[in-house]
Amino acid sequence: MKTTSNLVNRRSFIGSAVTIAAVTFSSGILPQATYADEITTKQGLFMIGPMKGYTPQIGTLVSMLNYNRSTIIKAIQSLSQAQLDYLYDPKANTIGSLVLHLAAVEKYYQINTFEGREEFNEEEKKAWNAALNLGDEGREEIKGHNVKYYLNILSTIRQTTLEQLKKKDDEWLLAIDPASADQETVNTYWKWFHVCEHESNHRGQIAWIKSRLPKIG
Repeated sequence: MKTTSNLVNRRSFIGSAVTIAAVTFSSGILPQATYADEITTKQGLFMIGPMKGYTPQIGTLVSMLNYNRSTIIKAIQSLSQAQLDYLYDPKANTIGSLVLHLAAVEKYYQINTFEGREEFNEEEKKAWNAALNLGDEGREEIKGHNVKYYLNILSTIRQTTLEQLKKKDDEWLLAIDPASADQETVNTYWKWFHVCEHESNHRGQIAWIKSRLPKIG
């Protein structure tokens, strides 16, 4: 499994961005940790910004997570089991495995940011390692499920994320991970931004596979 450190090493540019964010926050440019129901804003998938029930920065993050997730659901909701299991070539991933991979990555960042753990426990490894790592293990294990199966898992994992984020504030979101002190500095916001951009990346792969689906049921 790729740890937070592995992920950060592939994104060395983030250090300067985090520094800018920390300076901006400390200077008072960002909103104080007040709840978004005190801010006049419209809700909807095409409105990025604070959301009721969350502090301003967390609400903005949630609005982006919601939009990205809606595009994943739209992309897969009409696919058959055969289409979800379609393997373009022996080294590819199926659409089903990519969707479960999204849930696995989100699960990892839940335990990392909400519980402070760097690794899955043994029970979690059994449940999530194939989806997290993909490859031969993913190709072997992740198949034979209909779209409702994948949508239910995505929904369950996301519900936990949203419930936990309601308990947090902007100070928590912008806090630097002490485990990153010896490498590129990373804060909690980056971790959840990564969940968001990670879905965008795999949405592109899903679209590519869909465009090459054979005539199957």
